Amino acid sequence: MTPPSNSPSSSNPAPLQLRARLQRPGFLLDVDMQLPAQGVTALFGPSGSGKTTCLRALAGLEPSATGHVSVAGEVWQDSATHVFRPVHQRLLGYVFQEASLLAHLSVEGNLKFGFQRTPQALRRYNWDQGLALLGISHLLTRMPHELSGGERQRVAIARALATSPRVLLMDEPLAALDSARKADILPWLERLHQELDIPVIYVSHALDEVARLADHLVLLEDGRVIGHGPTAELMTRLDLSLAHGDSASAMLACTVQGHDPADHLMVTTFGDATLLLPWHEAEPGQVLRVRVQARDVSLTLQHQQDTSILNILGATVTAITPDSPGQMMVALQASGSALLARVTERSARALGLHPGQTVFAQIKGVAILG
Repeated sequence: MTPPSNSPSSSNPAPLQLRARLQRPGFLLDVDMQLPAQGVTALFGPSGSGKTTCLRALAGLEPSATGHVSVAGEVWQDSATHVFRPVHQRLLGYVFQEASLLAHLSVEGNLKFGFQRTPQALRRYNWDQGLALLGISHLLTRMPHELSGGERQRVAIARALATSPRVLLMDEPLAALDSARKADILPWLERLHQELDIPVIYVSHALDEVARLADHLVLLEDGRVIGHGPTAELMTRLDLSLAHGDSASAMLACTVQGHDPADHLMVTTFGDATLLLPWHEAEPGQVLRVRVQARDVSLTLQHQQDTSILNILGATVTAITPDSPGQMMVALQASGSALLARVTERSARALGLHPGQTVFAQIKGVAILG
């Protein structure tokens, strides 16, 4: 989606700022975030960590919260100077877990509800762009009850974009969908990631969604930020909970080089390393996100020859720490990217694993996230 030529732009757009403090019985939100002005930022953490409360504070739905909110260089709230812009004056789009479409209006009516209330001078996207971005042109005459769950959420997102927001807030938009409907809508969310020129703040407790969609990650726990930064970096930091347990994984950005029709494989590279992946409909030059589970990486001291494992990479141990009982988590650097390997304590002892050591990482499985 390309914004109209008269839309505001900057080579260095101002970051989104959220500083909020809110006291509730048994809970205190106390956060200070400076988030990228473009791309997808995920707020990630367990239930009750404050993810949705952060969105609500940003949207102006928590008037008792003190602090500072600014988006695209505009101050929406500042307790020190008694500035508080009400919700209807904040140029934002909000997508909830449930689509909450107006039942008496068609899809077209729901979209026009927001579009026609946005002054012409403030419209960043025209009518056709939202329809094309989310692939809903063929749904315009349908009523909400005639849509699948995934279609309803796509319409809800398009309705939020129809207001030409400066920021798009998404509160677990896939939580109410089954796995099949999630698979249907994720490619459309990826298009938002690729084509929108506004920040998207995405709340989730599903790591697979975060790894697939988010550029930037904020980890929340008990109302506080415990880590923030590029998603791939935080996923492999051994001082954070993401890098521990059975779901620990690393994310690689792999560039497609070509396909091997004979073996039905795809040849990709990251840094100076080659990674063979299952066949995927992708064009040469396309960059794919690939998730490698720590439990699918084994380590050896010598490059193995007689093995069924296709991907064996030279790597350097950067850190090692206990994981679950009898298990160790090993952080690695391979061709400029971080990997994790989950090995038994016995294996770590037998191999003499230590920071700075050269090893070979055998990758038994990968998931192509897109």
